[in-house]
Amino acid sequence: MLVFERKTYFDTVRDSLFAGKMSQQQVDGQEFILDTWEDTRPDQDVRWLAYELATTIHETASTMWPIEEYGKGKGMPYGIPDPVTKETYYGRGFVQLTWKENYLKMTPIVDPQFPSQPIDLNKTAGQALEPHIAAAIMFEGMERGTFRRDDKGPQTLARYFDADTNDAFGAREIINGDKNKVPSWSNGVSIGKLIVGYHNKFLDALNVAKESYAATQPPPEEQKAVVRLEGNLEVWLNGVQIA
Repeated sequence: MLVFERKTYFDTVRDSLFAGKMSQQQVDGQEFILDTWEDTRPDQDVRWLAYELATTIHETASTMWPIEEYGKGKGMPYGIPDPVTKETYYGRGFVQLTWKENYLKMTPIVDPQFPSQPIDLNKTAGQALEPHIAAAIMFEGMERGTFRRDDKGPQTLARYFDADTNDAFGAREIINGDKNKVPSWSNGVSIGKLIVGYHNKFLDALNVAKESYAATQPPPEEQKAVVRLEGNLEVWLNGVQIA
């Protein structure tokens, strides 16, 4: 079920987020995310999708494609090969899935044979780079809070975006606790505020594209006249009694 008119969406983000030009890979990666969202959760809060796209642009260095972590975890505890599986659970995907336990949590998302077949974490690691699986991992982790938790419980999108809350800055906690960190390349802007900017631009594009798609749809078919006989003859047209 299409929700977002693609030309409108891509025309908008091309100018607002990609300096007027996108590669085919950047387009394809966003298509996978939009398609997965439309197929599985089209009625969810569009702010969630905007934040997932904002996370993707940051975590993939604007490639909008599932990538391996630069350096493959070198110098990090998760960058050491596991003694049992021999796999290294460095960041992969749209959200840079890290740590063995997080790969384990995502096995049901990655492997359609789970739980009938034994868990194969090497397979999970490899498939985390496939775009449709990377999108599903991102949605699962950010919406259910399986990536991180605090003393209040899982870090979920619902904690930061609901009827009373609109906190794109705080939502960085879902992925990483670095929202106040200022990278050397950001002209003094913290990671949390960078992602707020991405989020707002993606949200604008999604809303415009959703309105554009809705405008192309024909009006609902008018109800046919209904004739009902209950003692006296009553004629109803489009829900209004006319005789």
